[in-house]
Amino acid sequence: MSIDQITLDVLWSRLISTVNEQAAALIRSSFTSIVREAGDLSAGVFDRRGRMVAQAVTGTPGHINSMATGMIHFLDRFPIEDLKPGDVLVTNDPWKTASQLNDITIATPVFKNGRLVAFFASCCHALDIGGRGLSADSRSVYEEGLFIPVMKLREEGKLVSPILELLAANVRTPEEVLGDIHSQIIGNEVGARQLLSFLDEFGLDDIEALSDEIVDRSERAMRERIRALPDGEYSYSMTVDGFDEPIVIAAKINVAGDELTVDYAGSSGPVPIGINVTLNYTRAYTTYGIKCAISPDVPNNEGSFRPVKVVAPEGGLLNCSYPAPVGGRHLVGHFLPSAVMGALAGALPENVIAPGFDALWDTHLAGVDRASGKHFSFTWFSAGGAGALHGKDGLSATAYPSGIAGVPAEVIEALAPVVVRRRELRTDSGGAGTSRGGLGQTMEVEVLTDEPYLFSGLYDRAKHPAPGIAGGHDGAVGHLSTNNGVKVQPKLSVVLPPDTVFTLEMPGGGGFGPPFERAPEQVLADVKAGYVSVAAAKKDYGVVIDDRRWTVDEEATAAARRSALHV
Repeated sequence: MSIDQITLDVLWSRLISTVNEQAAALIRSSFTSIVREAGDLSAGVFDRRGRMVAQAVTGTPGHINSMATGMIHFLDRFPIEDLKPGDVLVTNDPWKTASQLNDITIATPVFKNGRLVAFFASCCHALDIGGRGLSADSRSVYEEGLFIPVMKLREEGKLVSPILELLAANVRTPEEVLGDIHSQIIGNEVGARQLLSFLDEFGLDDIEALSDEIVDRSERAMRERIRALPDGEYSYSMTVDGFDEPIVIAAKINVAGDELTVDYAGSSGPVPIGINVTLNYTRAYTTYGIKCAISPDVPNNEGSFRPVKVVAPEGGLLNCSYPAPVGGRHLVGHFLPSAVMGALAGALPENVIAPGFDALWDTHLAGVDRASGKHFSFTWFSAGGAGALHGKDGLSATAYPSGIAGVPAEVIEALAPVVVRRRELRTDSGGAGTSRGGLGQTMEVEVLTDEPYLFSGLYDRAKHPAPGIAGGHDGAVGHLSTNNGVKVQPKLSVVLPPDTVFTLEMPGGGGFGPPFERAPEQVLADVKAGYVSVAAAKKDYGVVIDDRRWTVDEEATAAARRSALHV
């Protein structure tokens, strides 16, 4: 069956509307700020063969792209002939979906006239999954919480209560965890109802013909973009903090005709703490980086993945073997788009983004609330600065590549016994360049408790900054400090005294292009905004600012730039 362009546009718009309604229902009914405020979720529709056809305009690449390749595992365990109306499937297997036990994927088959026609699926970060909690302390996945294999969560409309009872007994916040699971089920049901209405309206029995058309067109478009690249090999290597030793992420991209291979041979080997990455998560963020650089307008589905192959040494850091610890896998996985962009800079210098802070700063607190005397457990995500790109400054305090939204201080204070004493952008944290790197932010936090509390910080770029590209300077590294001098090791949990106030100074993004090519007027605007200090304007940009009149001293600037260029 062929579909004309006008009909295809209408059907595609309705399909996107359907998955957006699925995501909206999930967000509105969520019990946690992680989903409701931060948007740590994904939602999408799949055909009966398990191919992702469309995704909602919210969510993270790690979730949606892992789920895209993970649906096949649901079908391996439960072939379509074994599924019935009212069934719901679930798993948090890191090697099959989003590479972390906290990320729970729920898939709902959709039936029309007794025949399975599609799946709706979502992946959400659960507030708690037991074990050590959200940290990288673990030495194996067994320590990281409750492992849910692919199984039925609901069977012919009836919840499988033992699964929910097991979850409730193994997590610290059962109401929130179970509440979000029900929200995922509800979201999938909303998507299913909209899809069935959509099929009836257009007189369709299923979405197979539509799926074929969307997937095939996306594949052709992706192959055209790859074909436009010069054939050859492009490499990039980047060092990040790691744990005891720095970690090297080495990406080699081979472009051959209309296919592209990303090979991570040469990257560091596995590590003993939970920052190892499963291959599906490596694939998820690698394909995201490729699409951002060469095909941001091509729909993200099965077809756009086909021309891209991702390989990594088996058992290594980026293709770890069971039962490696993976709880903090984003502290490596979020760097992969920057590695890909660094390699593609040789082919598409004007399309790439300089490395930024990249890996979300995750803060987890647990203790006893002073006011209520009740136990609390709370997690929030924070962002540093994104890298600059050709002709555009990097975004400040923005979570690229994860897409997670920063949780407002007011929400954090409303949901947890904490006071955010200070939250502001970090002056001079963005790497200097023709385009300036995005700024990190500073957060000063007090916990309202009279007892020692658990602090777990999943942070990186505290030792190795985000590198600039094309002559741009590095961004500033991050810092973690306390008011009482207690030493805190990023990536490890620690019990802090109740009077501890901790300060997070998040990293800035790398700059793009030579700083002395930035217009003095732009530097002056940055100084006025507080993004760049007067001293840094002269040192990094060769721009002399008269801080009494807040003007550029043009003569002194010309002399400073000439002098620097002849050094």
